[in-house]
Amino acid sequence: MTADHYDLIVLGAGSAARDGAGKAAREFGAHVALVEHRLWGGSCPNVACRPTKAYVVAAELMHDVREHAAERGIDLPDPKLDLARTRAWKDSLRRDQQSWVQVLTEARYGVVSGTASFVDAHTVRVGERELSGERILVATGGRTAVPPIPGIEGVAWLDHVSALELDEVPESLLVVGAGPVGLEFGQIFARFGSRVTIVNSGPQIAARADREAARELQAALEAEGIEIVLNGGVDSLASSPSGSVEAKLGDRLIEVSHVLLASGRVPNIEELSTETIGLEVGRGGVAVDDLMRTNVSGIWAAGDVAAGPLLTPIAQYQARIAVEDMFGNGSRRADYSVLPTAIFTDPELGGVGLSEAEALEQAHDFGVVTHPLASLTRAQYTRAKHGIFKIVFDRETRRVLGVHVVSRGASDIVGSLAPALKLGVTVDDLAYMHHVYPSYCEGLKAAAEKALKIPASEAKS
Repeated sequence: MTADHYDLIVLGAGSAARDGAGKAAREFGAHVALVEHRLWGGSCPNVACRPTKAYVVAAELMHDVREHAAERGIDLPDPKLDLARTRAWKDSLRRDQQSWVQVLTEARYGVVSGTASFVDAHTVRVGERELSGERILVATGGRTAVPPIPGIEGVAWLDHVSALELDEVPESLLVVGAGPVGLEFGQIFARFGSRVTIVNSGPQIAARADREAARELQAALEAEGIEIVLNGGVDSLASSPSGSVEAKLGDRLIEVSHVLLASGRVPNIEELSTETIGLEVGRGGVAVDDLMRTNVSGIWAAGDVAAGPLLTPIAQYQARIAVEDMFGNGSRRADYSVLPTAIFTDPELGGVGLSEAEALEQAHDFGVVTHPLASLTRAQYTRAKHGIFKIVFDRETRRVLGVHVVSRGASDIVGSLAPALKLGVTVDDLAYMHHVYPSYCEGLKAAAEKALKIPASEAKS
């Protein structure tokens, strides 16, 4: 069989795949093939980031109308949600599959539909075709992890994909996992009208977030009536005769109409025949170095299939580094030391740099200053009670090690601070900066000003 030859074969068509293919073609003139067997465009625009945030926006609007319209002199009836119409609006924001194929074809990629498997380190088979290339980028993404809960095989559970396709709001929802997906969907459906319980095996929600910030977000969610169970798990699941689901949580038995799994992701690698070429795969995905190289020469990996942070911007970042290594001088290496992240609840939880616990683990001599969200004029318009602005800084150099914000607009605040942290901004710089009033970001200045009053020898550590 004669193989079609390319400079680069990209397995997948999501954020990492498309960014890698685009950079290779645009900057290096590479002849690129994209191979996808299910969802052109990948998870983010189709079933994850973008449609999920559409529901976040709808839920926030519903909450604000219900909680604040009357006090602001706006007479409206109690809002009712027609989830089928909300779903239709969400779907209208997405590009359909035919359009994705057209866009990628017009970009002059080889667009190949089907499931790829390795023949050797430079060849993949897709159905009856073989494609060969000097370079291969594995960017096949990931999917929802199914936890080993007794009885789960007999329950029609939801994940972030199927939850977006519901036409009716669940009467009650058990969310398994308190990471970004679980927290966002838990609040979405609580605001839509579901009775929501979130169960987490660890001691805090948002496990990778600063502990104090996570507690503030938890308090905000609980104030809305969301039940959060920590340090526990789901011991078993079973379908009841009425069609609901019975869940055993320790010594409790609760009955819910729906269960949503949000306790992790697994990489999409099973169909690649990685054993054929000896590709190293660990628990977190395909093993890569800081150039996104795998253990097999000529093969790179990026995005959710690769071991590392599972974020859309990181998928794009990794793919660009991989392509620069493939065709350029490989001088740029992956660095996650100043990584802004956000959970799009209301309030949002945003962080960049080190948490207080991470600063302690890394033996920094550090100080901490905080300012409550509720004291800001901007927050008083929504009667926000739970939120925080927190700065972790080096006591000697005054350099900011991390910033953690629980507030509306937290994602914008921490995202804009990433370059400043990378360039060595100090807590004094933040204290003396100009700010906009009334805004959420003034909470950062207010926190920083408290550091000016603390002698280095007395800063909290």
